[in-house]
Amino acid sequence: MLQYETLIFERKDKVAFVTLNRPDVANGINFQMSEELVKVAEHCRDEAPVRAVVLSARGKFFCAGGDLREMSSYGEDRMDRVKALADNLHKSISIFCRMDAPLIVAVNGVAAGGGFSLSITGDMVIAAESASFTMAYTRAGLSPDGSSSYFLPRLIGLRRAQEMAFTNNVLSAHQARDWGLINRVVGDEDLADEAAEMAARLADGSARSHATLKKLFLRTWNNDLESQMDEEADGISKCLGSADGLEGIQAFLQKRKPNFN
Repeated sequence: MLQYETLIFERKDKVAFVTLNRPDVANGINFQMSEELVKVAEHCRDEAPVRAVVLSARGKFFCAGGDLREMSSYGEDRMDRVKALADNLHKSISIFCRMDAPLIVAVNGVAAGGGFSLSITGDMVIAAESASFTMAYTRAGLSPDGSSSYFLPRLIGLRRAQEMAFTNNVLSAHQARDWGLINRVVGDEDLADEAAEMAARLADGSARSHATLKKLFLRTWNNDLESQMDEEADGISKCLGSADGLEGIQAFLQKRKPNFN
């Protein structure tokens, strides 16, 4: 097991579990956590057996965003320090979004600021009924980071994204689901099991298919129709030429469950 001070990392079969572990400060993202998020993301990306990743948090908060108390202590070089912290967070998000394995985010409580941004980056997002979502940046005189200005308009539309960013309104878990911000809401006591069950289900699927899906969805916003279809044609042909594709087709024809390696 990898050892971190601000995170907990566990591997169970093909699933990696990453848990934010600063519950006494609402899992605020300090500089050390930003560095450790990069390291754990790189590990999840580079470890071939990892087929799904679950990101969750300890305590009553998912993540209240950047650790403002630490940031206030940076002194005259605070701009450079905050830029470096944001760069680390952004590198980890980029790795999680572009790695082959699907990322499932399990939101157990308040997701605010950078925690809000981190929470919506998953390929699948499950929230406990007690979870809530707010941007909160402008309340502290700040602007968004953590990719929220990229993902939020794409998930819920520009007008709703602007409303969240300018007013800092708080969405309940059910509102977040109804707006299309997250996938599903479950009972607080069921969150960990639901996330683990979904991760296990995805981990048993085709790694090649999932990796191709992630690439297609990331590129769809920048491609025109024909370019996206070219990417689809390239993707499906490579899937078919892989061991997963051959196994999937044989399993379908033989009316059995596929056994993806």
